[in-house]
Amino acid sequence: MQTSMARMQLIDPNVTRICKEAEVYESLLKLDGAKVLELGCGKADHTRNIARAHPSAQIVAAEVDRIQHAKNLGAAPLANVNFADFGAESIPLTDASVDVVMMFRSLHHVPLDQMDTALREIHRVLRPGGHAYISEPVFAGALNELTRIYNDEELVRSAAFDAVCRAVDESLLEFITETFFLTRLQYRNFAEFAEKHLESTHSVRNVTDEQSNAVERLFDTYLGPDGASLTQQVRVDLLRKPG
Repeated sequence: MQTSMARMQLIDPNVTRICKEAEVYESLLKLDGAKVLELGCGKADHTRNIARAHPSAQIVAAEVDRIQHAKNLGAAPLANVNFADFGAESIPLTDASVDVVMMFRSLHHVPLDQMDTALREIHRVLRPGGHAYISEPVFAGALNELTRIYNDEELVRSAAFDAVCRAVDESLLEFITETFFLTRLQYRNFAEFAEKHLESTHSVRNVTDEQSNAVERLFDTYLGPDGASLTQQVRVDLLRKPG
C-alpha cells in the first residue's frame, strides 16, 4: 500500500475550506451527457441536483435501503433518473457502460468483506478513462463527536479508505486527485438532529436512552439563538479507470 499512501491521506488536519459538495464535483467532473451511476444515493438530494443541473446526463441512482428506495420512487420523477435497488458489491449493469460512478459517503456502509468487491465492480462497469468520485466523511469534527456516541464509525471509515488505496495499488483505478473540505450542517433543535441521524432507516441504531441523553447534552453546547451549526470534514478521492 506504500505507493498510494504516499500521495493519499485519511485526514487533513489543516483543512479550512467550507463549501457545498456540488462545488467540488462540478469542478472535477464533466457531467453533461454522461452516463452516471450513483451508489448509495440515500434521499437522492445529490441525484436530483445533478439531474437538474445536467439534463443531458443519464443517471442510475441505486439504494439498498428498501424504505428509502420506495420514498425515492414515490417522489416527483425526473426524466433522466432511474432509481434502482442494488448495492455496490453487485452492480447489474454491463461492462464498460458508465462514464462516472459517484459515491457520496456510502462506501463505508458497504460490508467490510465486500468493499474490495465493490471497487472491482466499479472498475468493471466504468468505461476506460471513466471516473470514480468517492466522497467519504472523515472521522473528526463536531458532528463526528456527536454521532460517535451511538455509532462509532472509525473502523469502517478507515477500512473504506484502505479499500480505495488497494484499488489504486492493484491498478484497478488510477489516483487523480484528493480533495478535502468542510461542510456545514444547520439544525434548528435537537429533534431535527435526532430525526436525521438517530432515526435513519438504512441502519438499525438501537440507541439507548443513556446514549440519546449524552448526545443531546453535547448537542446543547452547540445550540444558539439560530440553532446549532456543525461542521464535518469530507475527503473526495477522484479515480480513473485505466485505458
